[in-house]
Amino acid sequence: MRVDVPPAATPSRLLAALRELGFVAILFVVYKIGRVAATGHVGEAFSNAHTLWDLERWLHLPGELSFQHRLLSWPGLVGVANSYYAYVHFPATVGVLIWLYVYRPAHYRWTRNVLALLTGAALLVHFGYPLAPPRMLTETGMLDLARIYGPAVYGAPETDHLSNQYAAMPSLHVGWAVVIAVVLITVTSSRWRGLWLLHPVITLLVVVATGNHYWLDAIAALALLAVAYLVMRPQYPATQLPEPLPAALPHPRTPLDEPALRL
Repeated sequence: MRVDVPPAATPSRLLAALRELGFVAILFVVYKIGRVAATGHVGEAFSNAHTLWDLERWLHLPGELSFQHRLLSWPGLVGVANSYYAYVHFPATVGVLIWLYVYRPAHYRWTRNVLALLTGAALLVHFGYPLAPPRMLTETGMLDLARIYGPAVYGAPETDHLSNQYAAMPSLHVGWAVVIAVVLITVTSSRWRGLWLLHPVITLLVVVATGNHYWLDAIAALALLAVAYLVMRPQYPATQLPEPLPAALPHPRTPLDEPALRL
């Protein structure tokens, strides 16, 4: 019996992966440069922060200060929350993108495009609406838990030239977490896949309790994400259905010198 052997793998897949990695790296660098370039509006950022704080009270949203006090009542969780904010957001997103690229390439491309669109829209908001995070509104009683208890992502705003700390609106931590949860629920079949929603829920509670974002930052991120999903909906990968089996399978006798199995 002769068996046809599939052709050996070519370097094209490796080259495609390297191109994709370069594309994502360029997007990240452009975002970081644009985010830093949006600095320089400190007075406007604080003015917007006070307006937003008052608006949330008018809307009767839960107070960020009360959530921070609840977190402080559990001292052991403060460092965990700071670490979740510092170390989970970006690595988790990159890890899921790599997994999708390897095992779900069609969903990878769609997810990458959604993240790129969401992040680009957020950058435009950073330029048009600078916003100081609640941890800087010391007169409200909010504390910068990362600087007090660690680990801290940001340095002092006056000397931090690597990031724009006046870009709280929208919260990409929340937006990216929702994207990751949605795609993992979509492409996996486990009966427990709904637990992926814990990631955006925990992220939301962490960013608010640590004083890095307002509730409206998360709401703005979800609104931009909804627009991104609508724009990218036509590109959503179609569900691949298995081909139907033929009604009857013939069983001819195959000579030994003929290929009996093709891979």
